[in-house]
Amino acid sequence: MTGPEDDGSDGAAESPGASGGPLPSAVPPARDAGAGFLAVDSGGSGLRAVVGELGRPVSAPVASGEPVRTGARGIDAGHFMEQLVPMVRTLADEAGGVEWGTAVIGATGLASLGEELRDELPGALAREFGVRTVALVADAVTAYVGALGARPGAVVAAGTGLIAVGTDLTGWRRADGWGHLLGDCGGGAWIGRAGLEAALRAHDGRDGGSGPLLACAEKQFGPMPELPGKLYPRPDRPAVLASFAPRVAQCAPDDPVAAGILRAAARHMAESAAAVCPTAGEPQVALTGGLFRMGDPLLVPVHEELAKRLPHARPVAAAGDPLDGAVRIARDLAAGALTLPVDGVMVHVVSGAGRGDHF
Repeated sequence: MTGPEDDGSDGAAESPGASGGPLPSAVPPARDAGAGFLAVDSGGSGLRAVVGELGRPVSAPVASGEPVRTGARGIDAGHFMEQLVPMVRTLADEAGGVEWGTAVIGATGLASLGEELRDELPGALAREFGVRTVALVADAVTAYVGALGARPGAVVAAGTGLIAVGTDLTGWRRADGWGHLLGDCGGGAWIGRAGLEAALRAHDGRDGGSGPLLACAEKQFGPMPELPGKLYPRPDRPAVLASFAPRVAQCAPDDPVAAGILRAAARHMAESAAAVCPTAGEPQVALTGGLFRMGDPLLVPVHEELAKRLPHARPVAAAGDPLDGAVRIARDLAAGALTLPVDGVMVHVVSGAGRGDHF
């Protein structure tokens, strides 16, 4: 997830079954409070939400541009609800008379930062809106379902960060998504940092530098000696680094250093995809996330590297984004037809909120 909504990284801890072992599975709860559903995508840029009913189109999305805060127990459930409640009320007023049965919340950082959300959000949604069945889902999973649906395969989600998620429909596997200091290799912050390093090498006269990237860096950030003081104190440092990634793509057609950075990013992406992709059958593999809007300078080497590492997989275009994935999960859950692995970490389902009927 993200990442991102577009960061491609959810910072999730290794989930049960990540080494290929079996996961506990849940029988999806039957709908018990109406066919209406709420679907939410939570990412680094805020929340997006839609509502719908079985057999009908979903509403137009509403959005909040304020990122969710984190605290001692991870994602701040109170702040999450402060943003979500007015959004849902707006959607409910527009929809008119929807009886809420199901909510699916796709959340960045759910696996490792979701303790408070798992404890408090189902009850809060039940109190505010009468929701009876809640699925808390890692944004990497909503990205997967948005891209591939409920099919075996692998998805690379890349924005500011990067994570790869795969499933054979018996369990989830993930690779990377560890944040810009420890991982997210090949993501936007990684590319931007590598591009700025090449610019600084050129500024110093060291080997491996790039004159075109130096010119781009000075145009975007000013004199290079001032860059560390501008960058290091920033709380949004990953986003600032990622903002330079398009410059690397811009220079790549004529600059071998920039092209080499994107080729290395592509190798990292393919390594992560290969780590999570099922080895049997003909799994599908898709790319999703804002980073791929950089186009051919990145996409061409990514597809070449994927073909080398996953010759048995079939590349397909992503069908939709993480919000589409949340809607798909919500429809299936409301209909009692969820077929995705439910492991309590990447996918956590609570039925009968407030009654303790946990699956």
